[in-house]
Amino acid sequence: MSHPLLEANRISHSFDTLLFEGLDLSIKESESMAIVGRSGCGKSTLLHIFSSFIKPQEGRVKLFGDELYSQSSRDIESLRRYDIGIIFQFHYLFKGMSALENIKVASMLSGEEIDDDLLEILEIRELMTQKIGELSGGQQQRVSIARVLSKKPKIIFADEPTGNLDKETAKLVMDVLLKYIKDTNAGLLLVTHDDSMASRCDSAYRLEDKRLYKL
Repeated sequence: MSHPLLEANRISHSFDTLLFEGLDLSIKESESMAIVGRSGCGKSTLLHIFSSFIKPQEGRVKLFGDELYSQSSRDIESLRRYDIGIIFQFHYLFKGMSALENIKVASMLSGEEIDDDLLEILEIRELMTQKIGELSGGQQQRVSIARVLSKKPKIIFADEPTGNLDKETAKLVMDVLLKYIKDTNAGLLLVTHDDSMASRCDSAYRLEDKRLYKL
């Protein structure tokens, strides 16, 4: 029997105040999950804990069956390069480079080929020669998603990926993400304030009063 892609047990964390405590969560292959909640409730912090960037004060996180925070920094860096895909609301593209050059950076690091079909589905194929600064916000976000998916991650962590997009583009982005995880047996953890996007995932939870409640 295969391990869950992500397995988190008894996760607690605080900054100035306690954000959440005793949280359990797991994601299997081909599964999508959403976490919703008001601004400041700790959704993004939770995503950073699961995606290797913040060690929780209590609890343990397993990625692909292995304890995440007991691994060496080199092994964690390797996970980030090859196996973890992270999509932010703000896309962190290289402004002086073309759209294609931005995507090539990720594919070169991971050793994967750029998928022309993906560029077609995201409706950005004809934008490849344009500089990032010449693209609209929605186009830039779709380029950033192509950059993440082109490295063929096993699990995607998406932090408000449709937050700055119009409804039609947001639907397109969700279509692409959900198709990707079904086609590749990957997993998706989506943090969003948009209930309509959350409802498209296999399961959804609300982070409220320091706990996760199933919707």
